[in-house]
Amino acid sequence: MPSDIEPSTTESRTATTVPAENEFAALTERFRKELLAHCYRMLGSVHDAEDLVQETYLRAWRGFGGFEGRSSVRNWLYKIATMACLTALEGRSRRPLPSGLGAPEDDHRVAMAARQPEVAWLQPAPDSLFGFDDPAAIVAGRMGVRLAFLAALQLLPARQRAVLTLRDVLAFRTVEVAAMLDTTPTAVDSALRRARSRLAQAGPVAADLAEPDELAQRRLLDDYVDAFTRADHAALLELMRADVEMEMPPTPTWFTGRDAVHGFLRSRILRPGLWRFTPVRANGQPAFVVHKRVDDHHYEAYGIQVLTLIGARIARITAFNDPPLVGVFGGAPILET
Repeated sequence: MPSDIEPSTTESRTATTVPAENEFAALTERFRKELLAHCYRMLGSVHDAEDLVQETYLRAWRGFGGFEGRSSVRNWLYKIATMACLTALEGRSRRPLPSGLGAPEDDHRVAMAARQPEVAWLQPAPDSLFGFDDPAAIVAGRMGVRLAFLAALQLLPARQRAVLTLRDVLAFRTVEVAAMLDTTPTAVDSALRRARSRLAQAGPVAADLAEPDELAQRRLLDDYVDAFTRADHAALLELMRADVEMEMPPTPTWFTGRDAVHGFLRSRILRPGLWRFTPVRANGQPAFVVHKRVDDHHYEAYGIQVLTLIGARIARITAFNDPPLVGVFGGAPILET
């Protein structure tokens, strides 16, 4: 009778679903962090990457019953994630940094362009996003996550971006990438050549920087924070390379040269006690969560600064003046003194 059959049917469904969920989690969860890093490279946004990873796992779960094992689980997940990213990128503009939109200024006295919060800017990501199980950390070191490389990736059409990331950062074989993108190995090789050529035209992406050793880097960063927060102009000047650059999304104006960068900071930014810095790591680089004083007892979230170091000097300051990013890096919206 129906009253006898329905409970047993429900119990049967539950009995089969729970083991399937457990098996799915056991096979797929270990790839979540590296898929998040992959989606971030494709999209240039932590929030968008998190959404696409959720979409990837939803699609994978729905298709799990039909997974026949003709590729590895990892390859299968990368195929789903990459295709989801390509779909998400349709009709979207690239995520630039100011240096990707126009020429720099070498005079700090220029009028600053209006902030453009409506532009979808490239976002930094905390190092915890990538993790030790991200193959890029082994195969390509920090090259695959540095801001300069990610900004260069944004210059590529979406499919070229996917091919270059899968081949050169994650080191998948050509035939594997072809299977992921439902295309031919010949098409993959052609797209890879075009992508590499485009990146070469864009200039160096700081893949192998001559960074200071750990002790020298710590000393340099401590000196930078001390000079910045005390508004010690002379000390700050000594920490910069002659060709230092500074950009500050969402402001499109950016500066090149020590005189311009130092002059801008001295005249418009530095005031004793105005800023607080908390050290973090972003995109494989030293970075800071930045708070700005609003009264005698409170500092509010202001943004994230990411530094590029070459030798014993600062080569680039990328200041993301976007308060919500502070939360992404675990910072508080308000600090009390």
